[in-house]
Amino acid sequence: MRQNRKLSLIIVLFVATVTRTFCESPSEYRYDYIFFDNSPMKGDYFYTKADYTSPSWLKNARCRLPVVDRAFSPGNALELTYVSSDEGDWYSEIQYHRLRGNDFFRTPDVLSLQLFLTETMAADALPHVAIRYRDKTYTHRLKLSEYLKDKRPDTWHQVRIPLKDFGVEDLNDANIHTLAAVAFYPGAKDGKQHTVYLDDVELLPAAQTAATALKAPLLKGVKAYERHIDVSWTPQTSGRIKYYRIYRSQDGKTYEAVGIRRPWMNRFTDFVGETGYKAWYKVTAVDDALNESPASQAMEATTYAMTDEQLLDMVQEAHFRYYWEGAEPVSGLARENIPGRSDMIATGASGFGIMATLVAVERGFISREEAVARFTAITAFLEKADTYHGAVAHFIDGKTGKAVPFFGNKDNGGDLVETSFFVQGLLAAHQYFDGNNEKEKNIRRKIDTFWKGIEWKWYKRYPDSPFLYWHWSPDQAWVIDHRLIGWNETMITYLLAILSPTHAVEPEMYYTGWADRHKTGQDYRIDWGKTDDGAQYINGNTYYGLKLDVGVSNGGPLFFTHYSYMGLNPHGFTDRYTNYFHNNQTIARINYRYCVENPGSYTGYGPGCWGLTASDHAWGYRAQEPVERLDNGTIAPTGALASFPYTPEESMSALKNYYRNYGHFLWGEYGFRDAFNLSDNWCSTIFMGLNQAPITVMIENYRSGLIWDLFMSHPDVQKGIKKINHIQ
Repeated sequence: MRQNRKLSLIIVLFVATVTRTFCESPSEYRYDYIFFDNSPMKGDYFYTKADYTSPSWLKNARCRLPVVDRAFSPGNALELTYVSSDEGDWYSEIQYHRLRGNDFFRTPDVLSLQLFLTETMAADALPHVAIRYRDKTYTHRLKLSEYLKDKRPDTWHQVRIPLKDFGVEDLNDANIHTLAAVAFYPGAKDGKQHTVYLDDVELLPAAQTAATALKAPLLKGVKAYERHIDVSWTPQTSGRIKYYRIYRSQDGKTYEAVGIRRPWMNRFTDFVGETGYKAWYKVTAVDDALNESPASQAMEATTYAMTDEQLLDMVQEAHFRYYWEGAEPVSGLARENIPGRSDMIATGASGFGIMATLVAVERGFISREEAVARFTAITAFLEKADTYHGAVAHFIDGKTGKAVPFFGNKDNGGDLVETSFFVQGLLAAHQYFDGNNEKEKNIRRKIDTFWKGIEWKWYKRYPDSPFLYWHWSPDQAWVIDHRLIGWNETMITYLLAILSPTHAVEPEMYYTGWADRHKTGQDYRIDWGKTDDGAQYINGNTYYGLKLDVGVSNGGPLFFTHYSYMGLNPHGFTDRYTNYFHNNQTIARINYRYCVENPGSYTGYGPGCWGLTASDHAWGYRAQEPVERLDNGTIAPTGALASFPYTPEESMSALKNYYRNYGHFLWGEYGFRDAFNLSDNWCSTIFMGLNQAPITVMIENYRSGLIWDLFMSHPDVQKGIKKINHIQ
């Protein structure tokens, strides 16, 4: 998969998750294998299938099961309404959605589900159940009624079916993902309509271990914003908490459960959808045996109208929180995504998070003292992290500093692009922590040591190479064999290689490598762009009324205009072909105009819903572009919001639309979830390290230029820019 080079290696690596390694540190969090607990969106649930032939019938929306508000674990459940007739048939399944980095599981023994009977019904009218494998084969089909001891209507019943009864045994982390769906079939064909609700469909260990002496959680705070209220609490450390249950009251007396949060996140966002909404909150802890602790103390807050400036503060703080509360605790650096691997950090995302943390200090979200403590931990981690001719790996174990080959065995060495994203943040931090006290001096010293130790020249591979190479493996050398050629997200890699005070490459490599216009560069661009437009680095064509100086096709995904320019100020960088603020702004406007015209007729696209870029999507990771063949209706909020410096009015329109109109499913504890698709009624359930920080950082660059000013003020950056300008 990596050898296709359809975009750039970063996209291919994100897609090539099938070769993930399962090595782990002993403390990696073990998830439960959950087919369904809640749907982010109302209507129908994307990861289901519903089909029937008359005169049988199965209620569905777009061949998917409906979502209902009644639930065992709030907020919702799935509805199974059916008619089973002698002739005809129906079938439904709830599919497992594999999340990035959810790779380690508690060994399961039972299929557990919560079942709500809406009526008194004959036991044999209940559906039959099986498990579908990924290869489209099925386990034994079992009668649900035989595992339902209590058949009272109007209440929830837990059904636990031993996996051995299905013929499933010996599950482990390597083979559990062969279980693709829980399937339901007609029971007795009585010709009558029946309705049951399904919730918490998951594979669990047989033992329902009760946590010892569950204590009431301690609320840390309840804080209101324009249309949502954040509830936070202190995590419990004794026993295994299955989840926390959040209760809300509008009168301070009568409470109802409104949501749950798994134990890796000690915060809940309640999107109430209006201003002037006053609410009280309590939180309980629930263990594996479904025992519930006493409730916490109550706290209240009231939503209020916010100005544009307050909205920007709110958005910046929430996205920064990913890197603060969500960081790997030993290294202090960013996880790849949440939920995901708990011990593994992503170096590129960590560099972005470093810049977001500097913004947080300036905006008063955290104190300078707190930031100094965090950067002291980060720079101490740098001293023990494995390096490969100075570069670090794409993924690193945050506790040991060892490389994690998350994308396969070849991904086990120095990643020059991720290193450059990381260094972009470190150089900005070097300039920010300018105090004369010993702590800040120590931060600067350690950043200097790391920066000066990167052997950029080594990554030329050959002494006379015109290109830098992406990756080097200590045991497989240059096996990935990927030259870095623009236009894409890797400009910062060439610039830092030229800026290095110790291991610099020749300034001419900017034009022989990054902006190469010879056959190698042309073939590379044509291969992933599927067009001659921009094959020679320069473009010159007009798209949607806008002339594009540089870029393949009509500019590509928007992260090309973000990742290299979070520290590097594009206003101040002009090469032979263009000024990069002007060029990036053109790409953002092309992206905007494409979405407004909406040639694919996707639901929601328009002036307040735009920004095609790389993100999570319904079945993996993908880069969306403003061309029809590379657009499936998925929008990532980071596309428009990290473009604030280029398109402030259009970006603010998107921010307000995403928050005010889509916030009930899109806004969460770390800001906007990674992506959504209104045409498919789908929303990502993860927050992603590469996409949260660019929102915080680029909004700040729009507001104050803070990170641009810091990075550009570094002495090595100033000298290096002069080197490049000298060869114009």
